[in-house]
Amino acid sequence: MSKEKADHLDEAGSLYDHDRIVLERLGYKQSLDRSLSAFSNFGVTFSCCSILAGLTPLYGEALQSGGPMTVIWGWLLVSFFTLMVGLSLAEICSAFPTSGGLYVWTTRLCSAGWAPIASWTVGYTNWLGLFLGSLISMTSSYSPNTYVIFAIYVCILLLHGVVNSMTVRLNGLFNNLSVWWHVFGTSIIVIVVLATTSEKQSAAFVFTEWVNNTGWSSGFYVFMLGLLQSQYTLSGYDSAAHMSEETQNAQHGGPMGIIMAIVVASVVGWVFLVGMTFCITDFESQIVNPKVGVALSQIFLDSAGERLAIFLIVIILGAQFFCGSALTLASSRMVYAFARDGALPMSKTLHKLNKEKSPVAAVWFNIAFCFILGLPYIWSETAYSAIVSVNTIASSISYLIPILCRIILARNTFEPGPFNLGRFSTPVGVIASTWITVTSALFLCPTAYPVTATNMNYALVPFVLVVGLCVTYFGIWGRHWFKPGGGITPAAIKADEKKSELDMESSDDNTDVDQDDDFFEGSNKKTHELSHVFSHTPPMTPELSGSEDEVGFPEDKRR
Repeated sequence: MSKEKADHLDEAGSLYDHDRIVLERLGYKQSLDRSLSAFSNFGVTFSCCSILAGLTPLYGEALQSGGPMTVIWGWLLVSFFTLMVGLSLAEICSAFPTSGGLYVWTTRLCSAGWAPIASWTVGYTNWLGLFLGSLISMTSSYSPNTYVIFAIYVCILLLHGVVNSMTVRLNGLFNNLSVWWHVFGTSIIVIVVLATTSEKQSAAFVFTEWVNNTGWSSGFYVFMLGLLQSQYTLSGYDSAAHMSEETQNAQHGGPMGIIMAIVVASVVGWVFLVGMTFCITDFESQIVNPKVGVALSQIFLDSAGERLAIFLIVIILGAQFFCGSALTLASSRMVYAFARDGALPMSKTLHKLNKEKSPVAAVWFNIAFCFILGLPYIWSETAYSAIVSVNTIASSISYLIPILCRIILARNTFEPGPFNLGRFSTPVGVIASTWITVTSALFLCPTAYPVTATNMNYALVPFVLVVGLCVTYFGIWGRHWFKPGGGITPAAIKADEKKSELDMESSDDNTDVDQDDDFFEGSNKKTHELSHVFSHTPPMTPELSGSEDEVGFPEDKRR
């Protein structure tokens, strides 16, 4: 064996040991197969933020809520604020790299009295957001027959179940392919449509044209409504955290998966939106009243002709398949982690792994729920619109709570991992939490005036119902057994610290030997080890610890 290969194996083994130790200090043992590279983690996360799956169905609606000006500049605005949210989450992810993600973070950052109910609520809203995201991505609008759509949807569900039942290594390769499908697919669509559109719009139209077909008179309100398409698309990036127990060097790979997914999606998405907007030849027939039902499909058909339009639509359908599969993958890890802490019905079954160390039961649990919640689409498109809104609201709330806990409750106690924002942590967290609050409220607002029973935004009803059921479930049953963070709660941390102090005082009174030697080598060794396990954040080795004065990774550890 060559020296280079031996050094590489030694480094890989060292990273695996470090990942395992950090996870154990969070209260969990290494059970999943840790074989994903940082790029594969990014691939899963980028697929969840699928540009083609997110922008395609809502492009026409967004253009009628502020026109091209709102769509083009609004995308950049949303990208900036989403990056602020992503940076805040990445910092926490670097300290607590676990499949539970947001709800485990909440446990670590919240006060002892509120930790169980807060993490319970975050866990359910986080799962709801991922789960509904996978449901939406599997629903296509290209067929005029609703029953045919649903039949295709069920077939895709089954395919996603099969794909995600494979090893995580194969899923990593599958999502690596997804990255290139999205990047090259988007490039092909933009190039083909631009090349085949004979009369393109002017730059003034693309960057300054204002359109308001909502019925609302407030320009600011209409502009904010136009941002919802972008916010809906740029979500699901917490998937990087849910894959962290299967990612090598997770304290680096997890945060970078979040940040890079947002950055790359922002750039690719803007190029796609600008390119498509230049190719609008008739706003009324292509955007307001498209014959084929979807604005972008009409643009493809009018510019490229039927055959090329079908080819371009197949690219988008492929992106939707990749997106749904990635969301199913991340959601299954969320279910696995939540069940591991006893938060779901049938928890003992749902957190079991197969011989390839994959949570297959959790995968098919999600598939079954997707089938059940997909049924209303047959009878009501309004129900589908509500699901779109609930998806984003649920994800946003699950992002908001740990960020608030970080900047308020744990402001002076949080110990960052290798990636941290230093002095900018609190300002970025304030910007992120403010943005989440504003956009969450927007997703509850009606988008058209006058408001009728048909166009009313009913998102609040199912969201409140689901959260109410979750809280009730916790109050009656969950509070008796739910122990987030492997049972290592803030209360347990305090109890262990007090016990450690008493043991050390007792040791002072009964021995004259050197205290350092006695503490590490004598009877208090177990207590010392437990104090590390029960620490509010995982103790890091000096060379991997972050500094409050550094932003990003320490210079010698950037990869």
